Amino acid sequence: MTDQTITSVSRESRVFKPSAEFKAQANLGSEATYKRLYAESVNSPAKFWGRQATELLTWRKPFSKVLDWKAPHAKWFTGGTLNVAENCLDRHLGTARENKAAIIFEGEPGDITTLTYKQLHREVCKFANVLDSLDVGKGDRVAIYMPMVPEAAIAMLACARVGAIHTVIFGGFSSEAIKDRVNDCQAKLVITADGSWRRGKVVELKASVDRALEGTPSVQHVIVLKRTATEVSMTAPRDRWWHDVMTGAKAEHKAKAFGSEHPLFILYTSGSTGKPKGVLHTSGGYLLGTTITTKYIFDLKENDIYWCTADVGWITGHSYVVYGPLSCGATVMMYEGAPNHPAPDRFWDIIDRHGVTIFYTAPTAIRAFMRWGDDYVKKYSLKSLRLLGSVGEPINPEAWMWYHTLIGKKRCPIVDTWWQTETGAIMVSPLPGVTPTKPGSCTRPFFGVVPKILDDNGKEVPKGSGGRLFLMQPWPSMLRTLWGDDSRYKKQYWSEIKGVYFAGDGARFDKDGYLWVVGRIDDVLNVSGHRIGTAEVESALVSHPAVAEAAVVGRPDEIKGQGLVCFVTLKSDQKPTEELKQALRGHVAKEIGAIARPDEVRFAAGLPKTRSGKIMRRILKEIAAGGAIKGDTTTLEDFNVVASLQSEG
Repeated sequence: MTDQTITSVSRESRVFKPSAEFKAQANLGSEATYKRLYAESVNSPAKFWGRQATELLTWRKPFSKVLDWKAPHAKWFTGGTLNVAENCLDRHLGTARENKAAIIFEGEPGDITTLTYKQLHREVCKFANVLDSLDVGKGDRVAIYMPMVPEAAIAMLACARVGAIHTVIFGGFSSEAIKDRVNDCQAKLVITADGSWRRGKVVELKASVDRALEGTPSVQHVIVLKRTATEVSMTAPRDRWWHDVMTGAKAEHKAKAFGSEHPLFILYTSGSTGKPKGVLHTSGGYLLGTTITTKYIFDLKENDIYWCTADVGWITGHSYVVYGPLSCGATVMMYEGAPNHPAPDRFWDIIDRHGVTIFYTAPTAIRAFMRWGDDYVKKYSLKSLRLLGSVGEPINPEAWMWYHTLIGKKRCPIVDTWWQTETGAIMVSPLPGVTPTKPGSCTRPFFGVVPKILDDNGKEVPKGSGGRLFLMQPWPSMLRTLWGDDSRYKKQYWSEIKGVYFAGDGARFDKDGYLWVVGRIDDVLNVSGHRIGTAEVESALVSHPAVAEAAVVGRPDEIKGQGLVCFVTLKSDQKPTEELKQALRGHVAKEIGAIARPDEVRFAAGLPKTRSGKIMRRILKEIAAGGAIKGDTTTLEDFNVVASLQSEG
């Protein structure tokens, strides 16, 4: 079959215009300004990005060249030196921000800590001195495996201050995953905690590190934060307590300046097969990307209390909990635990008590809130909120509408953001106060981003047709390579069309030029010659009033190529029946067309998810095909979910 366009079937027609009130105070202000700046950013990128880098960042030595591009390798702001931690902290000292809250932390047990910019600077300087004393400096790798606590951000910023390259490993990963990542980057130091709080229980972090370190010869030191007072074994002289090393550390530390292309961090992202990929981000371009997007996409103001619910173990936590917001001088809310502990109203309680104004979370979380029921939300006023955001995967229109109506009370703009670990910063998003929004669409590209949708032959597809998403021009926050594996970097991202970045997503532009991402290309099914994005079938299922969440996978079908198997979690007041199964099959056929009618609907009490909330479709595919579960399951939030799905199958 030569026609490899993706059949895109969503029929969303609702449009929400920015309110005059929001428009009047927005950082960007008008459609005309967006169009003018966007045109400059793609037609004269060196001029545009050179100006932004000069205005938004503090340089020790100015850069001499904006972009050196030899596809697929970019160098941004060459000749310039800066320090990322200095941009996030020191430059706010001596200004009105000095005594402003930088981080407001709430632990799952209810403990609250606030650090001003001055206090955060002091802690980072002390920890930078600790790193110096351990001879950890420029180019050394440091693995951070911690709870969602301020010390995680302190460790990251201290690494940036001394020029060490951090790799944050999500606190839900197994010892095997830690070992693989530590060995891949040859980390010299591991920073961890005795444990973290999750749903009232202690997740034992130090024990996982101890098991990993049996096979990691590069590690010389381990620093352990006391968070849960869990008994842990300490191996002298390798292991030391955070509070002990910080006690004698000096509170002054002169940040060193590094070249704009000095590596800032490696973040491992699971490949669908093979070992994890170490995505490498550098300093100047990455910091500019996160700073400018935080300023305009979140419309950040001095008095905002900004809460991105992502863990620092993911790129969203790096870019929109730590680097972007602190560079902009924001007050960042951090919460350690689960959204439903001790009850499913924890997030709304935090928003009301702390006066959160900007709330950025994942569609997975939004659908979980929907499943738990509206009553948990209705107890709270949420009147402090002024802007909502969505990140991590395409948001289905029904979840968007629920978010808009129940959380935003129909007054808060929603910025539905599309980007990736590899892009470093947000690539496509509405600009609040500027862009009319459509439920389920991430709308239009940010400055400097040129998305195109191409077929398998590299030809642009017409509006309304689906295809594969490419980014045609380099951008400052782009990944530079994969750590220790440049050939994989070239093959994975740049080999589809030479010199052009392949995002790995299926997408389409609608008649208004709005982008609709339909999910990973790997999640596109070939049904009777039509390529159907699973995200759209899932969206149709969730639009049924009985359904809270759905995941769709393919299974081999002799006649059609692939058959659609739908795993459906019902709302708490619904009962699974054969009639409902048939009703859901009919509902999908009506919403999308008979071609997408599911072959099978399976009810599931829960779906297999990683701790970050991503549905593990690989496991569902194996269950649907009746095979054994293969591959790594250490990132699963709850293995019992899989066991119950297998027994029901």
